[in-house]
Amino acid sequence: MGSLRGKQSRTDLGVAKQGVDGQNSRGAGVHEFQTFYQENLGLIYRYVYSKVGNREEAEDLTSLIFIKAVRGVDTERGPLSVQKWLFQVARTTIADYWRTHYRVSTSSLEELLEAGWEGPAEEASIAVSSLPAERVQRILHALPEHYQEVLTCRFLLNLSIRDTAARMGLTEANVKVLQFRALKRAADLEHVVTEAM
Repeated sequence: MGSLRGKQSRTDLGVAKQGVDGQNSRGAGVHEFQTFYQENLGLIYRYVYSKVGNREEAEDLTSLIFIKAVRGVDTERGPLSVQKWLFQVARTTIADYWRTHYRVSTSSLEELLEAGWEGPAEEASIAVSSLPAERVQRILHALPEHYQEVLTCRFLLNLSIRDTAARMGLTEANVKVLQFRALKRAADLEHVVTEAM
């Protein structure tokens, strides 16, 4: 598989070189692009890998970024400006990748009905929607009062840390610590509350 990737990368570089040869009239040459490629390959690959977390995808996206780069590079820019532009190409390529990766296919209501979907069941949706709220209330009531208050302020009333601190008469740092401890205790209590239900 490694040799296949290597062949793909060489092919991509070959395509990139062909693009540069087409731009020779503007003063860009194969040697300049090879230097640019070698100087930036590691940086771009590490950046892409940090965003996608998959070696094969990172390699493919890095190749795609350099193909895009060779087609649109402005040789009149300085090296730092070109590198910034290359990172912008990388950001947009990664955004396109994630947009495609998470694109949800949408179906019309008619298509769903033709496929046999009967719509939501009334009783099931009521039972499911009341369970989480009931579980949250049980967990909150099982917590000490100061934990209840900080979680209520932060998550039920959507108050900021500053507003919660003012309301409780604490410092912002104390609210952060109290919130952390309350969430930890609530997570520990979740199993007990769920089993009791």
